[in-house]
Amino acid sequence: MQTQLTQKYAALGPRTVANQGTGKSVTLAVEGIDQVHDYLTLVLVKLFDMSITPWLILLYIATINFKQAVFLFVIYPVIVIFMIVLGLAAQAKADREYETFNRLSNHFVDSLRGLTTLKQLGLAKQYAQNIYDVSEDHRKATMSTLKIAILSTFALDFFTTLSIAVVALFLGLGLMDGATHLLPALTILVLAPEYFLPIRNFANDYHATLNGKNALADIMTLLEQPVAPETNRYVRRSQRWQATDTLTLEQVSFSYPNADRPALQQINLTLTGHAKVALVGTSGSGKSTLLNLLGGFLVGDGDVKINEQALPHLQQRQWQEQIQVLPQHPYIFHDTLRANLAFYAPNQRDEDLIAVLQQVGLADWFASLPDGLDTLIGEGAMQTSGGQAQRIGLARIMLDEERRVLLLDEPTAHLDIETEALLKETMLPVFDNRLVIFATHRLHWLRQMDWIIVMRDGQIAEQGTLADLIANNGYFVTLQAAMRGTTHA
Repeated sequence: MQTQLTQKYAALGPRTVANQGTGKSVTLAVEGIDQVHDYLTLVLVKLFDMSITPWLILLYIATINFKQAVFLFVIYPVIVIFMIVLGLAAQAKADREYETFNRLSNHFVDSLRGLTTLKQLGLAKQYAQNIYDVSEDHRKATMSTLKIAILSTFALDFFTTLSIAVVALFLGLGLMDGATHLLPALTILVLAPEYFLPIRNFANDYHATLNGKNALADIMTLLEQPVAPETNRYVRRSQRWQATDTLTLEQVSFSYPNADRPALQQINLTLTGHAKVALVGTSGSGKSTLLNLLGGFLVGDGDVKINEQALPHLQQRQWQEQIQVLPQHPYIFHDTLRANLAFYAPNQRDEDLIAVLQQVGLADWFASLPDGLDTLIGEGAMQTSGGQAQRIGLARIMLDEERRVLLLDEPTAHLDIETEALLKETMLPVFDNRLVIFATHRLHWLRQMDWIIVMRDGQIAEQGTLADLIANNGYFVTLQAAMRGTTHA
């Protein structure tokens, strides 16, 4: 199941992980699998035991004393009804506990990733209080679940003990008036606790494995999510994206689940050859959604063509093999610097890795590393700054000459102007002989772009060259003024 879940994450793409949170995704794939294992091996086995053992015992008791068997048979559904009522209450509490645990997992991962930034901004203590509040919610939810579990155990013990006492009372009365013999009475008295034992074991394990039940529901929901069909329709004409290749979107739309309005509406655009294309717009205008759709991470509605080859969507294996992505925060794996650099091109020589580090301006940083390319970086090891992470991401792109389509989602948005200016000098030569789609808020990048797509409320408001957009004096000019802080978009 863990392998299936991991493969499903890979098939659905990064958007699924982003939607449910990294913390929950990791917890579900690791601890969640263990909880599901406990649930399946404990509760389901005990449920099978509960459905067979009591009735065999009851059948044997009926051959000895039919009246006692009838009493035990009547009391059993009463206990089950109480267990169902308390079980529903426990399920509601466990659902809240599971929800707060997932929220705590996401907060914890976010705090680890952003700890350096929080300290630099002086917000570490404030965020620590946030973590405390979330953990306190989880503690209260856990204690609330335990209260129901303890109440359920008490009620079950009370009814089973009372039932056994009633059986013992009637057996004693039967012995006194001679209606019952000693050996059958002792046999029934010994078997009565065994009659109730399966339901007691089931109830105890049921409360202990409710999180496993919730995790199983989440895993099955994820595994049942449909994967885009026909992912091998696209057959590229050459190994690399060529200057004559074209990508066309016609009337393409996309809506997120449970959203009030579409994230993208009637997108029409054509990307040709090695153009440098900028996506601009306010936050929430649809830039990142369009970028994810172009990368095949989202599947929308509409017509898609590559070199006049009609495709159902862009989640095509051979298309994605031509793509490189540079997000705002490139992920640095807990691994050696060598492994992080060679993400797209694992067979590169050490000399090439060192050379590209010099090209992206990391020569001094590399010289300070204790173990060179074998230095462990990433989470739990040597931390990298935002600028260093971006340069490592850029180095990954430079090392792979085969992938000629670059998707950049505001890669410099969190950097200061000085760091961005230095990084820009390194990035611009990399854009040559590549199709570049660059989502940005920074106006100075637009001068180096061949084409600009202006997004507004999920639609393309305008598109053209920088000179044409300024000459049109339309929404782009208003947006440009808003970005400079002189008016509102």
